Amino acid sequence: MTIQPKPVYLDEKLDEVRQSGRLDYRSKALPTWCPGCGYFAMVESLTAVLNRMQLPHKDTVIVSGIGCASRFPFFISTYGIHTLHGRALPVATGIKMANDRLHVIVVGGDGDGFAIGGGHVPHAARRNVDITYLLFDNGVYGLTKGQTSPTSVLGFRTSTSPYENPDRPLNPLLMVLSHGASWVGQAYAGKPDHLTEMIAAAVAHRGFSYLNILSPCVTFDKTERTYSNLGLQVADLPANHDSTNVAMAMAAAMRTDHPLLGLYYKEDRPTLNENLDSLAAKAGAGTPAAGKKPVRAA
Repeated sequence: MTIQPKPVYLDEKLDEVRQSGRLDYRSKALPTWCPGCGYFAMVESLTAVLNRMQLPHKDTVIVSGIGCASRFPFFISTYGIHTLHGRALPVATGIKMANDRLHVIVVGGDGDGFAIGGGHVPHAARRNVDITYLLFDNGVYGLTKGQTSPTSVLGFRTSTSPYENPDRPLNPLLMVLSHGASWVGQAYAGKPDHLTEMIAAAVAHRGFSYLNILSPCVTFDKTERTYSNLGLQVADLPANHDSTNVAMAMAAAMRTDHPLLGLYYKEDRPTLNENLDSLAAKAGAGTPAAGKKPVRAA
């Protein structure tokens, strides 16, 4: 028996997307990344999450630095700030300190986050700033035409390493775990449904949530972090993984030959804002009055 495929009509698909509500969180600007870039999946997943959680547009802020991910705020119909190279985290921290009701989401690449911006990651993590950091890890400087990045693999050939990259790559997951991040996970752009669920969990977490998102650079990496290679390499965290055990999370993070997807670690502890509120109350600052905590958005 021959099964005839059901035709898909563009107008019907557009109506389906409109009715889903995801376009409510998309701006009029269209993404300008290379065709096939994994970053398109990040836009779709984040807008789906914003729609699902119904976060108010006026209370949501997307912060970026410099790199291929830097124009991300232009594509989302919330508040957004396109900051300096490597400075997205301190700017996001300032925003959250000024108004704790805001939902602050930081987006950036491996170069922006772990090269020039690497000094800011430990402090955002250890202070437990209540922001979500979506790190688009493609292992290359895509915007500036394919130079070696902090997460480029050994032996990777680029314009800055024509005789192969001799430097061991950084391990972002291991780093943020050692710095004290209270929520750490990993996803892959080639698995958009799982990516959406991971972004939703990261945004819902109260504290510093870090999601490492593996993504191919289809233009400047034809040999290493490709869809073909990653599709064979990635695997889910074991069913018996204990996300409350930081040592187990670190051991999983060291599985770089087969990157593991899922929630590595989660801990509930006071955020930076809550600690500052407590200090203000102890000092008799009068804000909030009588030591009462301000009403916060869910």
